[in-house]
Amino acid sequence: MTLKVLAATGYPTADLRSKDWHKFEGAGAPAMDFVFTVCDQAAVEAAPVWPGTPMTAHWGISDPANVTGNDLDRERAFVTVLGQMRRRIAAFIALSDEALQHATVSAKLHAIGTITESASS
Repeated sequence: MTLKVLAATGYPTADLRSKDWHKFEGAGAPAMDFVFTVCDQAAVEAAPVWPGTPMTAHWGISDPANVTGNDLDRERAFVTVLGQMRRRIAAFIALSDEALQHATVSAKLHAIGTITESASS
């Protein structure tokens, strides 16, 4: 249903697939500045330790796959989630350079807070 809704709104879907988060750890992992979790279940799970110092946020959204009913009800749920994500991404993209610099400083301050005595000696 996700691919159907994305395709209907003009998003390219040919290369989309679920990825295990382990793809984003270890040597050769892509560098990330920001990590957003969206699954409400993720809010109660232990968060993985992402490489580097990305800023993280939980953008909880109810899983549209859990919606019961007919195909139209289910599709409507996926369309609703797409709208929520579009609005959130637009708000994120609209952040000023100053706000993003603050996020970078915040990440660096967090990293400093993880320095241990043995790491600094």
